[in-house]
Amino acid sequence: MKRFELFFMVLQVPIDAAMLLVAMLVAYGLRFTDFISAARPVLFQFSLSQFLQYGLWAIAAWILVFAFAGLYTPSSGRRFAKDMVRIAIGSLAALSVMSMYLVFTQQIFDSRFLLIFGWIFGIIFVGTGRLFVRAIKGISYRLGYGQKHVVIIGSNDIADTLKKTFKRRKELGYKVVSVFPHFTKEIQKKIEKKYVEQIILTQPHAREKEALALLRFSNQHHIRFTYSADVFATLSSNMSIHPVAGVPMVELKPTRLDGWGRVVKRIFDVVVSIAVFILVSPLLLCTAIIILIETGWPVIYKNERVGYKGKTFSTYKFRSMHQNDCTGKQFGELGEEAEKKEKELIKKQSIKKGPIYKISHDPRVTRFGKYIRRWSIDELPQFINVLKGNMSVVGPRPHQPREVDLYKKDHPTVFSIRPGITGLAQISGRSDLSFEEEMQLDLLYIERWSVWLDIIIFIKTPFILFKKRDVE
Repeated sequence: MKRFELFFMVLQVPIDAAMLLVAMLVAYGLRFTDFISAARPVLFQFSLSQFLQYGLWAIAAWILVFAFAGLYTPSSGRRFAKDMVRIAIGSLAALSVMSMYLVFTQQIFDSRFLLIFGWIFGIIFVGTGRLFVRAIKGISYRLGYGQKHVVIIGSNDIADTLKKTFKRRKELGYKVVSVFPHFTKEIQKKIEKKYVEQIILTQPHAREKEALALLRFSNQHHIRFTYSADVFATLSSNMSIHPVAGVPMVELKPTRLDGWGRVVKRIFDVVVSIAVFILVSPLLLCTAIIILIETGWPVIYKNERVGYKGKTFSTYKFRSMHQNDCTGKQFGELGEEAEKKEKELIKKQSIKKGPIYKISHDPRVTRFGKYIRRWSIDELPQFINVLKGNMSVVGPRPHQPREVDLYKKDHPTVFSIRPGITGLAQISGRSDLSFEEEMQLDLLYIERWSVWLDIIIFIKTPFILFKKRDVE
C-alpha cells in the first residue's frame, strides 16, 4: 500500500473519534436548550465533566466496533454509500453495547435523549468527516499527488473505458502509464523500465498462461495485480471483488503486512528499537571504544544491501575486519581491492552454495571482531536502520546486490517487506541453512506474519546466540 493511502487510512481513526466527540457535545448542548427542556424537563443531575467521562469510553467502544465493521480497512474503490451503511450499523451496535453496559452495571444514566441523539449525530458527523477526507484525497489526486501509476493490458472496450475514465476523472487516483494489447516478454521489459504500481488485465477470455505470467511478474516486482471479472476467476481463492471506474475488478487480497499490519509492525519496530538502545547503550559504547583502540577508525562499517521493493541502502555494523579488508564505497579504492580479495576467498573457502556465501576461517576478521561476531554484537547498530525505516526488527535477511543478481525468479518476493535484523530463518539455523531453505522460511514468514510471530522470534533470538557459532 502506498504511503499516501496508508496516511489517510490511519488519519481516519482520530477524525472519526473527533466527530463522535462533537456529536456527543452537540447532543448534550441540545438537551439543555429551552425548546427541548420545555417539551421534556431535565430530571437528572449530570454535569458536562461526568458526561465526558462516559463519553470517552463510549467513543473508544464505538471506534472498536467500527474497526470490526471494516471501516478502517483500505478503502480504494469503495463507495461512500457502502461506508454510510457500515457506519449506521456500527453505530447501532455501539449503542447496543453501551446500553447493555449501563443496564448490567446499574449505572445512573437516565437520559435516553442523549443516547438516541448521540447515535443520530454520531452517524451524521462521522459521515461528514469521511466526506471531508474523501474530498481532500480527491483534491490531492487532481493535483497529481498520491496517484497510482497503472498499466492496462488489453485491447477491448473495458481497456478503452478505463483509460478514458482515469484521464477524465482524476479524483479516482489512477494515472495510466501505458496501454498494451497483450503481455509479452518485450512488453515486460518496457514495463520494467517504468514506474508502475498496478497492472490491470482487461482482455476477456485471456489465456490462463498469459494471466499467470502477469501474476508472477507482478509478484516479483511488487506490483498490484487486478483483472476484469470476466477474464477468469481461478487464479487464486484469496481474492476480492470491487469496482474500478464502474468496472467489476478482481484483486488478490494483500498479505497481512499490508494496511494496518504494516502500521502495527512499524510501531513494534520503533518501540523495540528504542528499548534495545536504552538497555545496551553501555555495551555499544564499550564496543566502539575497543574497536577504536584495536584498529582505529571507522568504528561503524556501512555495507550496501537490497531492501524493500529492491531499493539499496547501507546497513550499519560495528567493523569486525581490518580496514584494508573492508569492501564497499565507504573505503574507496581500498574497498574495490578488498572486494577482489573477497571473491578469491569465496572461491577457495566458502562453505555455502548458491547466491549467498560464507567464508570459513576468514583471515580478515580482527581478534575482537571474532568476539562481537560470535555474539552478534556487530549487528546492534542495525537498530539505527530500523528507526530510519530501512529495516525491520524481524524480517528476511538483507542481502548484497551481487547476491541478489543470482536469485531465481521467485525469490524477489522477499523484497515485498523490509529486511530484518533477525527472522524466522535466523532462529531456525542461523548461517547453517542452505540458501533455498532460508528463502522458504522467509516466504513462510511473509505469508504467516502476525505481531505475535514477531514477538516470539524476537524473544527466541537471544537464546539462539548462546549456541556455538563458527565465525572463523
